[in-house]
Amino acid sequence: MTVPVLSLRGISKRYGPLQVLKNVSLDVHPGEVVALLGENGAGKSTLSGIIAGSRTPSEGTMTWLGQPYAPATPREAIDNGIVLIHQELQLLPQLSIAENVFIGRWPMKNGVVDRAQMVRRAQEQLARLNLHLPATRKVEGLSTANQQLVEIAKALALDARLLILDEPTAALGGAETEALFEQVRKLRSEGVGIIYISHRMEEIRQITDRIVVLRDGERVQEFADSATPVRTIVESMVGRSLDRMFPPLPVPKNRPVLQISGLGSPNGSFRDVSFDVKAGEILGIAGLIGAGRTELVRAIAGADPVSAGSIKLEGRELKLRCPADAIANGIVMVPEDRKDQGLVVGHRIGENIVYANLDKLGRGWLSPRAKRTFADEAVAKFGVKGRSGQLASDLSGGNQQKVVIAKWLTRDPKVVVLDEPTRGIDVGARASIYDIIADLARTGVAVIVVSSDLEEVLGISNRILVLAQGKQAGILNRDEANDVSVMELATI
Repeated sequence: MTVPVLSLRGISKRYGPLQVLKNVSLDVHPGEVVALLGENGAGKSTLSGIIAGSRTPSEGTMTWLGQPYAPATPREAIDNGIVLIHQELQLLPQLSIAENVFIGRWPMKNGVVDRAQMVRRAQEQLARLNLHLPATRKVEGLSTANQQLVEIAKALALDARLLILDEPTAALGGAETEALFEQVRKLRSEGVGIIYISHRMEEIRQITDRIVVLRDGERVQEFADSATPVRTIVESMVGRSLDRMFPPLPVPKNRPVLQISGLGSPNGSFRDVSFDVKAGEILGIAGLIGAGRTELVRAIAGADPVSAGSIKLEGRELKLRCPADAIANGIVMVPEDRKDQGLVVGHRIGENIVYANLDKLGRGWLSPRAKRTFADEAVAKFGVKGRSGQLASDLSGGNQQKVVIAKWLTRDPKVVVLDEPTRGIDVGARASIYDIIADLARTGVAVIVVSSDLEEVLGISNRILVLAQGKQAGILNRDEANDVSVMELATI
């Protein structure tokens, strides 16, 4: 094999008494795609940050192109040709796509920014990813999937020698994912080394050459063949036998809780959608990116307006002007973007849980003890691995998602909407969230799950509503739903 472009030896990282990485060694060769796998909290992001210059190791050494390498800043790593594409979006919404792609690296002409060249070069990167948007458009208002593609275009424009892709397809649909894979294969053929982090096992099989597994901050396993059985890989990640992923689903009652009739949006993102969700039922919503899934459930949760149709809860028509109206009536939503829309990440876990339940805790001054007791009970009930006094920003993605779920489920809602509930979450945490969803349905709550992961929507749903280009393409019962029948409807 060729000489590695990047070598790590004995990398460790401590935060006070907490050791998050222990003696990790890793090589990446030119033209190689190495999968870096592990549960949330295994140390993947910390290791990526060390390589990309945003963190410094407590121990260990690195070499880059055969020379000692110890970047003090991300800028230094980028200047060396190492680029990290974060799972969490880092775009400036008020700037254009082109400005975001070239921020800090403006193409210049006669001492001023050459905007024509900047837009042209940004448009070329968007075309590589089959993203058909004008580079002059502001990032604000773009879907999460399109923002992710802009982040990837930004990295491609840097002509990197090593790319670290952290959950790059978490918000992408099938077509966008395949466009990204085409670029990964092209970069690999050009000798670019790639570290690929993902919780989607099928992607790992398709796109990577070798698999390295971290668990509790240590390198525990390497698989030289990406065709290694998924079960074997996952069991090395979690350190235990994996008996099942999806729980048995309860049988829904015959009583409809939520009834949607002829619902349409002012901007046409969805139109003439009708369905009901029964007590104890989990209704999955599937469709390609841009099909109107998120827009539909945001309208049901009062976050977006409707221009036609009705929303009825237990036979009573609702007029929802804002999310507070929906919450007051018993409809809550776990949003797609947990950090921007679901949590105040700079505040404590307990504070986040209390914010959504102030009316339940009483009026006027609330004692710190009452708030702490309430939050501690929610943390314990929903299996959050953390203390209520910890900052939400300190948690892994899976535990952050559990906090968002906990703060709403403590309200004892009648309808729960979950938009991409396991986006960017590891296998172990994903299974526990599926258990929470199934347990919720067993109590008689009506549950709606939106997911771009077809295996997920098939595994957790009693029925599946399929949207295609904003229209209702059909509703499939569990016994007739499979990947073929869903995709046939999604592509009508």
